[in-house]
Amino acid sequence: MDPETNRFLWRDGVIQRLKGWGKDPVVASWGAFEFVGPCRFGEVADEGNEWGVPAGQPLGVQHPAAWVQMAAVSQDQTRNTMTIFPSLLSKRAIEEYRIDLGKEIIYADKGRARIEAVTSSPRALEGGRPTATYPNETHHWLESNQGHEMDAVIERNATKSADGQSRTLAITNAFEPGEDSVAERARDAYEAMEAGRVADTGLFYDTLEAPPEAKLTEAWIEPTLRAVRGDSTWLDISRLKASILDPRNPPSRSRRFWYNQIVAAEDAWMARYEWDACKREGVQLADSDEVVLFFDGSKSDDATGLCACRMSDGLVTALGVWQKPANWPAPNTPGFVPYQIPRDEVHGMVENAFARYRVLAFFADPGSGQGDDGEMYWDSFIDLWGQTWGAKLALRSVLAGPKAHAVRWDMRDSRNQETFTEAVKRTHADVLERTLIHDGHKVLRTHVINARRRTNRWGITIGKEHRESARKIDLAICMVGARMLRRMILNSPKRPKKRTPGKGRVVVLR
Repeated sequence: MDPETNRFLWRDGVIQRLKGWGKDPVVASWGAFEFVGPCRFGEVADEGNEWGVPAGQPLGVQHPAAWVQMAAVSQDQTRNTMTIFPSLLSKRAIEEYRIDLGKEIIYADKGRARIEAVTSSPRALEGGRPTATYPNETHHWLESNQGHEMDAVIERNATKSADGQSRTLAITNAFEPGEDSVAERARDAYEAMEAGRVADTGLFYDTLEAPPEAKLTEAWIEPTLRAVRGDSTWLDISRLKASILDPRNPPSRSRRFWYNQIVAAEDAWMARYEWDACKREGVQLADSDEVVLFFDGSKSDDATGLCACRMSDGLVTALGVWQKPANWPAPNTPGFVPYQIPRDEVHGMVENAFARYRVLAFFADPGSGQGDDGEMYWDSFIDLWGQTWGAKLALRSVLAGPKAHAVRWDMRDSRNQETFTEAVKRTHADVLERTLIHDGHKVLRTHVINARRRTNRWGITIGKEHRESARKIDLAICMVGARMLRRMILNSPKRPKKRTPGKGRVVVLR
């Protein structure tokens, strides 16, 4: 709780654990506490209080009208939790709180408090005022079974609670990426908040996942499972190990259910754990580092990004990303103004990069958006960048001919597409071999995870889920492009030699 306001810090949350961990008993315990326990802040204890609580400590009180919901999209899911209460509530508790145990509704204090099981009927749920809701197995909550609408109704009911203290806590296994489940949406929202792309609205997320480098081999399985199961000592390690090693079980399923890892979608370019395994703590670019830069431009719908790759060790990081805010007004909103990438702000970031680092190459893809003047949205800035810094670059994008340019590198050109496709292949191999390193930039991570494998005439490249997808990949493109430029310079016969400080002497004139 917030000690300043005596209100709960989080309005909703998620507990993600491996299968068999004991999520149902946990939420049943918390639900029972919400049902008849001292679950709300009452007052701060003073000197000589009757309970012997030290002065200054908070005292809890029972909710005057507790209404607890165990929610799921099927009757079987709610039954798993509801059947726990008869053994969880002691005989003394049943007598003291006058609890009436039912299979789907449990009452206390002559109906003043209740726990109920609710399933996927959003219309029936609309309008309720529960004090706590526990959605069960939200990785199964899909649009097809009304899971999305049910989740929306639960959120609205909690929001309108009289004291604003109603909370929601979901339990889930690792979700199947690409299904667009409620669990996947919650994880995406949490990571967007962590990355600073959207406002932090108070979403609690607790997960215990295997480390990204964990392998499905005998040497790794046992210590990994002991770490991931936590205090759930009833889970038999040898039985889980046998299941993981069973060739009939695909590795992706073992990672989801027993390592509690979010595996890649079927057409994903890279899995979360593969990218995370390349993170290096404490690494960052330093002033005067030799770097290469890659820019991917857009006007409004897609993101615009700028990535750097250090020549010495191949470290990649995002220097900047610009994209339409999640809460930007819809086109039918009164006074709507279309969002446009702030070009001056981007230009300032490019200037800063050239001022701080020794830039050996800088390629910029202008994208396809047009400005209000009918010209390509980024053309004037890309020309400015070429004129300002082109002469200092060790690698030029177009060497000769009428289209000669130091910076402009149009991804729509077929030759460039072929080069980029090869770079996608090499970058993925570098990640698997752990020869690529990054600093854990959160938006870059999101864009890499969002990227999907797409086939063209030269092989496998990357693209969005679909043309209108809100899941951006532009920083992933910038990252691949920056790695491509580094490789070009390393393989160039005219590779610039690193400057070494010369010898000299200091003469003091008196």
